[in-house]
Amino acid sequence: MTVVTTANVNGIRAAAKKGFLEWLAATSADVVCLQEVRAEVAQLPPELRDADGWHTLWAPAAAKGRAGVAVLSRTAPQRTQIGFGSTEFDGSGRYAEIDLPGLTIASLYLPSGEVDTERQTEKERFMAEFLVHLTELRTRAAAEGREVLVCGDWNIAHQQADLKNWKANQKASGFLPEERAWLTRVLDEAGYVDVVRRHHPDQDGPYSWWSYRGRAFDNDSGWRIDYLMASQKLADSCVKAHVERPASHAERWSDHAPVTAVFDLDQLL
Repeated sequence: MTVVTTANVNGIRAAAKKGFLEWLAATSADVVCLQEVRAEVAQLPPELRDADGWHTLWAPAAAKGRAGVAVLSRTAPQRTQIGFGSTEFDGSGRYAEIDLPGLTIASLYLPSGEVDTERQTEKERFMAEFLVHLTELRTRAAAEGREVLVCGDWNIAHQQADLKNWKANQKASGFLPEERAWLTRVLDEAGYVDVVRRHHPDQDGPYSWWSYRGRAFDNDSGWRIDYLMASQKLADSCVKAHVERPASHAERWSDHAPVTAVFDLDQLL
């Protein structure tokens, strides 16, 4: 079995002090994709910079203290890539990709946006470019006999079941009709499968992000915005997908929870 986890750490240095390092030491994951690292490589705790048993690819943002993604793998990658060929976004710390035998895995941190601001138009530009990349990536991988898994914080709740207070958020970034339609295109046109939703087809959530404000976590008033998007054959090999929701508010090391999927890659042979 191959286990892949994605987690927005909301600042790796802060998360490391709250329990992330203990989580990493205990995880059964073979690959861990991180987002919102918000640190240069030299600023990482030594336990992460030279993480024992892990091969690491760090992609910090050119703007210090912003964004940043990483991919940690127990197997040495055959190829690594930072960015997806975008003049505007390749230095923004939002995409990193590795090749393992028969499998390409990427960590994505899609911009969050804010309605009626430049942040939203930036998000829209990113989405337009990234959909092209997703389509080309899957097509190229299929020609090479490879499967694809794009993990991360997509900053969009796709359906009403993906956020608790959907009625109040219909005009908010992250649940705009055009954003949700774009995510539908990722599934229908680019040919990806949301493996968590496939394994939880008839329930609200499972949510992966809860605001630190109020009692959002205690009331499970969250959003499902962290996805593992798989090519079709890889999705068919997924035997389990779930959110690692902490047992209590005090045990959280981020406002996101890790999202994990288990794949039986022997089915692909």
